[in-house]
Amino acid sequence: MNPDKLSNTEKEILELLKSVMDPEVAVNVVDLGLIYKIHHNTEEKHIHIVNTLSTRGCPLGDTIMHNIKVVVEQNFPDTKVDVELTWEPEWTPEMITEAGRRAIDH
Repeated sequence: MNPDKLSNTEKEILELLKSVMDPEVAVNVVDLGLIYKIHHNTEEKHIHIVNTLSTRGCPLGDTIMHNIKVVVEQNFPDTKVDVELTWEPEWTPEMITEAGRRAIDH
């Protein structure tokens, strides 16, 4: 995902998602590269987030998905929030940001 192509609200949502951690590696979902798309439709008051997980059998996948939804709903209470799980493209460690790599190394 290219943050430069996001609206200001979508950038705000991306920043909010940095508070959602993958407990197994103690890195947030944004820096892990798990967030693929954020779309905010102002007129319909709808936010659609497309994300993946690091593995299909991730034992905390449901928790991570729930936390993504809750964080956004808390900050946009009058907006419908959908979180969509996808496996395409498949996540790889190359998707981790530099900040994520630093967090993993510490």
